Amino acid sequence: MPPDIKRLAGEILHNPVTVQVGSTAPPVTVNHAIYPVSQHLKTPLLLELLRHTDKQSVLVFTKTKHRAKRVGEQLEKAGYRAASLQGNLSQNRRQAALDGFRDGSFQILVATDIAARGIDVTQISHVVNYDITDKAETYIHRIGRTGRASRSGDAFTLVTAEDTAMVRTIEKALGAPLERRTVEGFDYNVPAPHRDAEFARPPRTPQVRKQPKAKPAANKSAAPAKGGQPAKQVAAGHPGKEARPGASRPRVHRSRRAQ
Repeated sequence: MPPDIKRLAGEILHNPVTVQVGSTAPPVTVNHAIYPVSQHLKTPLLLELLRHTDKQSVLVFTKTKHRAKRVGEQLEKAGYRAASLQGNLSQNRRQAALDGFRDGSFQILVATDIAARGIDVTQISHVVNYDITDKAETYIHRIGRTGRASRSGDAFTLVTAEDTAMVRTIEKALGAPLERRTVEGFDYNVPAPHRDAEFARPPRTPQVRKQPKAKPAANKSAAPAKGGQPAKQVAAGHPGKEARPGASRPRVHRSRRAQ
């Protein structure tokens, strides 16, 4: 039971009694292994693991529902009978995915932790943690889906360099180190795709705009008016009055002091 639920039960219940069968411990019938890998190589490594694994029924855990959908689609494209179980599905589609995983119609089921709470399948042979958990208890809960009914199971976890602290926490909870493995023949040195180069638009070809032709300045004073008559000139300082031809500029009267 999560600590928040325990705290809530203690606040609203009167003299509650807790009944717990066993303790939170990993089943002894599960073999653990972690596979260090870069984030962008997780899906290729998952496909490589599936090729070299005698798989019967595989449950893959992801951290987000969008990743569960994407990984499920990639497995389908690779030829596997796979389905995803995440929160964006309708109730009918979620039930169809669960029923298909139980009866063997789907060989692989990709799910998030929340969506996988209703899964109760005893014949799961492998649990693959595509994304590592945030808590050691969640890891134990995940791998507990395999190794049931006196059967042995395998738990594979894909880890990146950022998961080092969580790996140590899980090892402390298990009381033993997790075995590090690598897949022979898999190229771990493939560089990550450059997002800017992959999604950026190609540069546009610069377009040269044609400059409009400059119109010659019109000489309003010399332009003839309608009927061939010269245009009227307006006397300076007297808007609306016509200037007489040959009229001089208005005189400026200066005071005797300025002279």
